[in-house]
Amino acid sequence: MVEKQHETSTQRPDYVLEVKNLKQYFPIKAGLMQRVVGYVKAVDGISFAIERGKTMGLVGESGCGKTTVGKTILRLNQKTSGEVIFNGKEIFSLDKNELRSLRPKMQIIFQDPYSSLSPRLPVSEIIGEAVKEHSIVPDSEYDNHLDHIMKSCGLEPYHKDRYPHEFSGGQRQRICIARALALNPDFVVCDEPVSALDVSIQAQIINLLKDLQDKFSLTYLFISHDLSVVEHISDNVGVMYLGDLVEYGSKIHIFKNPLHPYTQALLSAAPVPDPSAKMNRIILEGSIPSPANPPAGCKFHTRCREVMEICKSVPPQVREVEPGHKVVCHLYN
Repeated sequence: MVEKQHETSTQRPDYVLEVKNLKQYFPIKAGLMQRVVGYVKAVDGISFAIERGKTMGLVGESGCGKTTVGKTILRLNQKTSGEVIFNGKEIFSLDKNELRSLRPKMQIIFQDPYSSLSPRLPVSEIIGEAVKEHSIVPDSEYDNHLDHIMKSCGLEPYHKDRYPHEFSGGQRQRICIARALALNPDFVVCDEPVSALDVSIQAQIINLLKDLQDKFSLTYLFISHDLSVVEHISDNVGVMYLGDLVEYGSKIHIFKNPLHPYTQALLSAAPVPDPSAKMNRIILEGSIPSPANPPAGCKFHTRCREVMEICKSVPPQVREVEPGHKVVCHLYN
């Protein structure tokens, strides 16, 4: 295992994170004995890599498994199978002490800033609690470290003694961002960090994340259902449907030349700020199948307007249609 990890790190030094065939199944229990009668296939064998200092956007409908991917990468969930390699180390092979030393380097910003902040702690303890726990800086530099991080996130030092309920939604999200950055991370999972905010505040937070990325050399996994936000902040984009990554490529590939019928439908639903523009909306028929009982063959065939007979029985394979642009669809065999 050590040799394998070392080989991976040597071969791809520019990638901070590599995910290989990751699966996350949750058991379904029933009956008096609570026996396992099935599994919810929340993440069903996805693979991708994120280059150091870049942002990967992960998009898809609600319930497709985006947040589960982020939590499993951080080992907040135990994987079913697959590999998650962070800085050359397979994180699920680490023991308790090794994982603890790695924790500060992998952080998350949650969707709802208010529910992710303790109402009983002032801002100084919310941001600084983990800093003390992991001894990020010496005690003599602790206050200066907090002041620096707070100012970088648009907060003032006098905010230290205030509590979360005294702040607006945008300020609370800045506190969440400061809490993550205070540990000097390399990689941050942004789990829909602006979806709970007003539109006027969303742009401020997105621009803040971009500025912090440049300042601290951060790598992001940006999870969102807002395609305009993803297009603005991402370098690469992955499109998820029912636990599968159906298309992956650079931002230009995905938004200028979408290949998968599902990606095309998502982009057609994105609003255009031009009242005279003609919208060629693609309407998806039906509802998303259950991840506990997905369709045979291609999971999207029950809603696809391009469906063929082979789609109903044979799962499609990954095809690299152009360099760096991959799609999972029988149309490109």
